[in-house]
Amino acid sequence: MKSTYGSWLLLPALLLCSSAWAQTLTGQVKTAAGVPIEFATVVLHRATDSVAVKTEFSDEKGVFRFESAAGGQYLVSAAQVGYTRAWAGPFPPSDQSTAAPIVLTLQANAATALKEVTITGQRPTFEREADRTIVNVEGSTLAAGNTSLDVLRRSPGVTIDGNDNLALRGKQGLLVLIDGKRQPMTGTELADYLRALPAEQLKSIELITNPPAKYDAQGGAGIIAINLKKDQRVGTNGSLNTSYGRTQYNKYNAGLSLNHRQQNYNLFGSYTYTDRAGEPRLTIHRDFYRPGANGEADRHLIQVTDQANRSPFRLRTHTWKAGIDYNLTERTVLGGAVSGLANRNVQQGRNSTIINDVLRNQTQQYNSDNYRVGRTPNVAGNLSLRHTFQDTLGTRELTADADYARYRTSRDQRLETRFNGAEQVGEVITGDQQGTLTIQSAKVDYTQFLTKQLRVDAGAKASLVTADNDVQFFTDGELDQNRSNRFRYDENINAGYVNLNYTQPKYTLQAGLRGEQTNAEGRQDVVQAGQLPNFSRHYFQLFPSAALKRVFSERHETSLSLSRRIDRPSYGQLNPFRVIIDKTTSGGGNPNLRPQTSYNLELTHTFRQKYNLGLSYSLTNRPLISVVQPETDSTVLSTTQNLSRQHYYALTLTAPVEVAKWWTMYNNAVFYYSRFQGNLAGTNLNRGRGSFTLTTNHTFTLGKGWSAELNADYQARDIYGFLRVRPNGEVNAGVQKNFWNRKATLKLSMADIFFTSPIHAVSEYDTYVERFYQRQDSRQGTLAFTYRFGNDKLAPAKRRGGGAEDEKRRAGGQ
Repeated sequence: MKSTYGSWLLLPALLLCSSAWAQTLTGQVKTAAGVPIEFATVVLHRATDSVAVKTEFSDEKGVFRFESAAGGQYLVSAAQVGYTRAWAGPFPPSDQSTAAPIVLTLQANAATALKEVTITGQRPTFEREADRTIVNVEGSTLAAGNTSLDVLRRSPGVTIDGNDNLALRGKQGLLVLIDGKRQPMTGTELADYLRALPAEQLKSIELITNPPAKYDAQGGAGIIAINLKKDQRVGTNGSLNTSYGRTQYNKYNAGLSLNHRQQNYNLFGSYTYTDRAGEPRLTIHRDFYRPGANGEADRHLIQVTDQANRSPFRLRTHTWKAGIDYNLTERTVLGGAVSGLANRNVQQGRNSTIINDVLRNQTQQYNSDNYRVGRTPNVAGNLSLRHTFQDTLGTRELTADADYARYRTSRDQRLETRFNGAEQVGEVITGDQQGTLTIQSAKVDYTQFLTKQLRVDAGAKASLVTADNDVQFFTDGELDQNRSNRFRYDENINAGYVNLNYTQPKYTLQAGLRGEQTNAEGRQDVVQAGQLPNFSRHYFQLFPSAALKRVFSERHETSLSLSRRIDRPSYGQLNPFRVIIDKTTSGGGNPNLRPQTSYNLELTHTFRQKYNLGLSYSLTNRPLISVVQPETDSTVLSTTQNLSRQHYYALTLTAPVEVAKWWTMYNNAVFYYSRFQGNLAGTNLNRGRGSFTLTTNHTFTLGKGWSAELNADYQARDIYGFLRVRPNGEVNAGVQKNFWNRKATLKLSMADIFFTSPIHAVSEYDTYVERFYQRQDSRQGTLAFTYRFGNDKLAPAKRRGGGAEDEKRRAGGQ
C-alpha cells in the first residue's frame, strides 16, 4: 500500500486559513391574522436574477431555515394554496446569529391560488452548486418516454463509450447512487439497469466531482447521484404515466405511483412495466500482425477478419417499491422500504465473420446465430432511523441504516455456427450460468455543531458481500471443461470517517479523513490458464479530503478542493468466466485486477453566482480500463486490465444565460487532456490527446401551458488507453402541453434527430488493430402522457438513504 500521509500533511496548512463563506437564513410564514402556515413552499432566490437556488418547506410552526447559503444577496418568497405569494429581501451577507428572523405574511386570495402553484413548480433544468451540477429531470420534456441512461447521456460532461462505460468530464471510474444506494453493476450491466429504469421515475441527477469524506471513497472520477421522485403531498395522491416510442421497433412504458401521507406517517409505493425492443449493430474489421524486431515499425500482416453483427432484443422489466416513514416522536423518524427489479432480456444475435489471408483471399467463413435469455430477479430492503436532538447551536442529528440485497442472475445461451457457407449447423455451444449475490451492510452517521461556526460529521460503516457463480458450457453435447467453472467471492469492508466544517461570513473550510479496511477472497474450481486458482487480499487505506472557499465580493468567489479516492474492481470484472460472443470473440473477467487510486485537485471560480470556470488535475495509479486484446492469431478477448498510470487535466466552463423571459439556456464545456502509461499484450503505451465535450440545453416557456426543450451535445475526437474514438454527438427536441388544471401533461419528443450518436473507433496494439462502427436504434420519437391526482398540499420531505452504496455499484457481471 502506498502511503497516503504525504497528502494528509497538506490539511494542517489549510486549517491555518480562517475560513467560511456562508450565511444562514431563518424565518416564519404566517397568515395576516398571525396564524403559522404549515407546509408553505419557501424559495431562496438570487437577488441578481431571481433564479431559484434552494427550496424548503415550513414546519408545523411555520418556521423555515436555509442552511449555508453561499455569500451574496438573496430574495426569499413563500407560497401556499389559497394565498398570494409573499416576498422579502434582498438580504446581504450577515451573521444570522445577530440578524432578526424573516417574517413572510401571506394574504388569502383564492382567485390566485392556482396561479401560485404554477409558479412554485418551475425549476431550471440545470443548476450549478458549489460542488455539483444538478439536472432537474422531473418535468423535462426530453425525459418523457426515455430511459435513465438516455437522460444521463445528455447531462453536462457525461459520456458513454462503446462498452457502456460511464465517464464524467472524459474520466471513467464513477460511483453511481440511486436514492443514496450504490448499484451492483458496472459497464454493460449498469447500462442495462438504467435502460430498464424509466426517466419518468427520476426527480434529479447530481454530478459531484470532488465529494467529501462522508461519502464512500469509491469513485475516482466523482459521483453520479440519481434521485427518484417522492410525492410530498398530504393525503392520498398518485400519478399515472404511459408512453409509446418508435424507432424501427416499439418501446412501451407504463407506471403507477401512490402515496398516502398523514401527520405521523407516510406510505408509498410504485410499479412500472417496460417493454422495449431494439437492434444494436456492430461492424468490425480486424488486422492481426506478427511483431518484428522493432515492434510496430516492421510488423507483418498475417490475417484479416471482417464481421457484421446484429443483436435484436426484447427487454421486459418489472420494477416496484413500497415503504413507510413513521414519526415515532417529533424528532425521531423510523423508515422501511423494499424494492425489486425483474428483467427478462431475449436476444437473437446474428454474426457473419470472414477470415482472409494477407492477399485478401478468403480462408474461412462463420455464420452464427446466438440465442440468449437473461433473467435478473433482484430484491432489496432498507431500515432507517433518524433522530434530531434539540440544540441551540444548530442541527444535531443521528442517522442509522441497515441494508440487505439479493441479486440473482440466470443466463441461458445457444450458439449455432455454420462453416464456409454450409446450410447445416456445424457446431452447437450451449451455456447455463447461475449466479447469486448477497449484500449486507450497516452504517451510522452523526452531525453536531460544536460552535455556531464549527460542525463535525462522523460515522462508521461495515459491509459483507458474498457472490457465487456457476457456469457450464457444452460443445455438441459434451461438457466443455475449459469453459465451465465456479467462482466464489467474499468481501468485507469496514470504514470510518470524521469531517470538520468551519464557516465565517467570507470563508468556509472543510477537512476530513476516511479510513477503509478491505478483506477479499476469491476461489475458482477450475484453474484458468495464466491465473491463480485463489486469491486473498487484505489492506487498509486512508482517504483525506479538504476544501477551501473564499467569497471576495457579491460577484466573485473561489473554491479549492483536494481528495484521494479509490475504485475497486466490480464483482463481475473479477469473475473469470467466459461469455461467448461469437466464434472469434469472447468476454471475461480478470481476478488479477487491483484497485485504482487517485489524487484529485480542483480550483473553481464563480462569477455573479452562476458563471463557473474550473481547473482540475488528477493522478491515477493502476487505472482500470476496458480493452479488447488479441489472444491468438484469429481470436480476441474483451476484458478489464490495469495500466500503470493516468494523468488528467481539465478546464470546465459553465454559463447559464437568460436570452429572454421565455427562453433560457444552460451551456457547459469541458476541455481536457488525458495521458495513459502502461504495457499490455506486448505493447508499450505512453500517449495522450486533448479533447472536449460541449452541452447546451434550451428551455422555452411559450404560455398557455405550452413549453419546449432543445438539447445538443458533442464529443470531440478522443483517446482512452488503446482506443481512439472519432467525434460524435446528438440533437434532441421536445414539446409539452399542460391541461386539466396542470394535472395532466402530454409530451412529444424526438431523440438523436440527425442520427449522429453512432461510434467509430480504432483499438490498436503492436500485434492487433481493430476498427469498429457501433450504433443503436437511437433516433426515436416518443409520445408520453402523465396524470397526477390527489391533494395539492405539500409536506416537508423526509430524507432516505441506505448503507449499501459501495457494494451495490460493484456487483455487476453476475
